[in-house]
Amino acid sequence: MSIVLKAHARTETQNKVKKLRLESKIPAVLYGHGFKNQNITLNYVDFDKAYNQAKGELVDLVIDEGRPIKVLIQDFQLHHLSTRFVHVDLRQVSLTEKIKTDVGLNFVGESPAVKGLGGIFLKTASKIEIECLPQDLVKEINVDISSLKAFGEVIHISDLKIPAGIKVLSHAEDVIATVTPPRVEEEATTAAVAGAPDLSQIKTEAELKKEKKAADESADAETKEK
Repeated sequence: MSIVLKAHARTETQNKVKKLRLESKIPAVLYGHGFKNQNITLNYVDFDKAYNQAKGELVDLVIDEGRPIKVLIQDFQLHHLSTRFVHVDLRQVSLTEKIKTDVGLNFVGESPAVKGLGGIFLKTASKIEIECLPQDLVKEINVDISSLKAFGEVIHISDLKIPAGIKVLSHAEDVIATVTPPRVEEEATTAAVAGAPDLSQIKTEAELKKEKKAADESADAETKEK
């Protein structure tokens, strides 16, 4: 089922964009290779819904009840305080022309090194760059972490099962996940404490002077007795 997003052509200048946001609308721009750029306005609720449904897949954009246009949600800007959408970039695509884009990684399964050995799972990448025809796009690529059975084992991009029609552009040998031993930081702290001097055995300058004075007085007493 296709994801439909309605929009309206926008003629407002930059000075009036703030008013649009107050009306729960988002200023956006539509662009693409071989297509003319166009300023449009999106309904905030409609876009938020489409964004959460798409997750990298194509969206059918309908401007002023016109014919659907295949687009990607290419980029967006968020308000620095409220994290609400304040601007959106939509990329128009041709179904016969390959595109380059990022696709998210979805880590699935359970690592024996984590479950059985108490290791710490670390993911070193959350997306990879791909190239494909628009109709071959997928929301995400699954990464099975059940192969991580011992500390230090890694998963490379080359280990992924890539759907047909998709070419990976990221480096094949890049590491995307691994498992490290548990409590590495705690062990280092314990070792540091173990190697620290025993402060209870360190005497202050006053204590040393007191001991020296007592020793001198004892020596004087012994001299007088002789």
